[in-house]
Parts: sequence; C-alpha cells; structure tokens
Amino acid sequence: MRSEIVREFVAMIEAEAHSTPSPGEFEMAYQARVAMDRIRFAIKATEINREQSEPLHDARMQLLDALERLEAAERRFQDRWRGPNRFKLQSADLGAGRSTNGTGRAAS
Repeated sequence: MRSEIVREFVAMIEAEAHSTPSPGEFEMAYQARVAMDRIRFAIKATEINREQSEPLHDARMQLLDALERLEAAERRFQDRWRGPNRFKLQSADLGAGRSTNGTGRAAS
C-alpha cells in the first residue's frame, strides 16, 4: 500500500516536471521572439522599396513564411507553458481566501 502511494506521488511529480518548459525552451522562445521582430523589420523594409522586383517579392514571401512558422512555434510554447492544469490551479488559488468584493476573508 505504502509503495503504491509513493509511486503515485513520484508519477505526479514527474508529470508536472514534463508538463513545464525547460530553461532551454525558454531561451528558444526568447530567441524566436527576437527573430520574429527582426523578420518583421525586414518585411517592412522590403515594402518600402518602390520597385517590386521578382526577387524582392520572393524574399518577402520567404520572410512571411518564416514569421508564420515562428509564430506557430511560439503559440505551441505558450500553450504548453499555460497548460490545462496550470490555469485550473491558478484560478482555484486566486479564488481561495477572497470574498465577493475582492478583499481577503478574515480568519475565523
């Protein structure tokens, strides 16, 4: 009985550890943000040019594709970071100890 409880406890801890992003993933998310900002700047710079040559148009399309891919990866990271259980826990924590007017309840 005791070993079963310990196994369940360890499984819960492992599940939580695997559900949150690692420091490396946070670094990748930051670098993706930087890259997205630079790609947006490059797209705007190509739009300023009055001559719409074929190579410039192709370059803009490649940049837009890269930007969309990075944004999709960032959305997946955000979804993983928020996670289904994280929102439920935060909502429950925010509601605990609060009355309807937003002030903390007095201990009884």
